[in-house]
Amino acid sequence: MSKASNKWIMHVDMDAFFASVEQRDRPECRGRPVVVGAQPGSRGVVATCSYEARAFGIRSAMPISEAFRRCPDAVYLKPDIARYVEASQQVMALLETISPVVEPVSVDEAYLDITGLERLYGAPAAIAKRVKDRIRQDVGLGCSVGIGHNRLIAKLASEYRKPDGMTVVLPERVEGFLDPMPPSNLRGVGPQTLKTVQRLGIQTVKQLRGMSRELLNGYFGEKMAGSLYRQARGLASDQVGERGARQSISKETTFNQDVTDRDHLRSTLRALASEVGYSLRKAGLKGRVVTLKIRLAGFETHTRQRRLAVPGDSDSGLFKVAWDLLEAAVFFEKPIRLIGIGVSGWDADEPVNLDLFTSSEADTRERQLYSVLDSAAERFGKGKLSFGVPTPKKKK
Repeated sequence: MSKASNKWIMHVDMDAFFASVEQRDRPECRGRPVVVGAQPGSRGVVATCSYEARAFGIRSAMPISEAFRRCPDAVYLKPDIARYVEASQQVMALLETISPVVEPVSVDEAYLDITGLERLYGAPAAIAKRVKDRIRQDVGLGCSVGIGHNRLIAKLASEYRKPDGMTVVLPERVEGFLDPMPPSNLRGVGPQTLKTVQRLGIQTVKQLRGMSRELLNGYFGEKMAGSLYRQARGLASDQVGERGARQSISKETTFNQDVTDRDHLRSTLRALASEVGYSLRKAGLKGRVVTLKIRLAGFETHTRQRRLAVPGDSDSGLFKVAWDLLEAAVFFEKPIRLIGIGVSGWDADEPVNLDLFTSSEADTRERQLYSVLDSAAERFGKGKLSFGVPTPKKKK
């Protein structure tokens, strides 16, 4: 967490990735507004769009009807997942020729530890230029690159001059780099936190840094206050490709009113399973044990578990097991106050596969789809795009 870290961390972020692949492969789309996602006339959303389309105010997660209203002359294309994954594999393979430590975090972005590579390639700026040039020449796509002494600064630097940007932030210039930024640029600042920030009249990271830890605790709670305090000072992890030993990943929700409606419970459990599946894939983990947690009125709490024959991380698979456990336990007869799902049972001594884009032959298609959906979640929020999870038949 030290600001005096001697490390150099690079963040590579592909520019408008899906749309750029389409423009690369379709000459008629170059220089034109391109929207990838649902087709006009449907109820879907924009997955991503080219910078030409963004000039019309189109953005990710926007209803496709609104995008069409803003720019009816844009090229509207359905996602071609296989081509996007192929391009992603090419980019990641290329990055591995630059640094031995590469951590893909989604289908279109990755962190690299480039510490010590100055002897091979020159200063950090020269390494960034080398990466951009190689991706442009070998893959035919543009990217933005940020370099800093930790992950936070590298990520913010890659966002600083998009598209086709390149920014290197020296350790002694971190606070000057952060000072004019709006707090919304910091990691984890969602709508509720942002409302509090705005109510306090805080418009820049510099102003945020002027608040004491105690004052932040009072307004944001200890956990979020700690995150804001550290980020405003440019403090963050400088580790790439490493992860702690988590024993389980879980998600639960407490209802405002006790619930007995099966459809409400089903949709809630499905959403929780999707969040747990997303977290598992992001951590590179698969679990053998699925746990259902139920709390009834009066804080009476029950758990049910099932061990899987094969470790899993898919939203649909986790949901099906959890729903089966819920039905078997016959909890529907009583009002439910809380419902949750957890996954555990991975071998800590077993090496974790960091490659987000390879899998066994039997589930390659599903893994590719999840790579794209997880990337979409990173970009514009969870739940905007998802796999269709079969709805269990209601028992008569």
